[in-house]
Amino acid sequence: MSERSRTLPPEALDAWAAALRERFDLAPEDVPVSLILDLARDVAVGVARPAAPFSAFVAGLVAGRNGGSPADIESAVAAITALAADWEHEV
Repeated sequence: MSERSRTLPPEALDAWAAALRERFDLAPEDVPVSLILDLARDVAVGVARPAAPFSAFVAGLVAGRNGGSPADIESAVAAITALAADWEHEV
């Protein structure tokens, strides 16, 4: 895998988020990029790197099942972030 394919400059992330919003008819508040990136960081540090994308998926699933509003997204992310902060599972 090339270095170019493993990194994403901010403007490319913005373009990708815009493409997702357009494709799925989502509002900017439906796709809180910074919130999800912070979630991924917190889970990667508190649990493990592979848990980050999985946790982002679960946050979306939980938020959707609870109504899918921006508040539902924030609530799901907060719950997962709190769980990751207290995670002390032994492997």
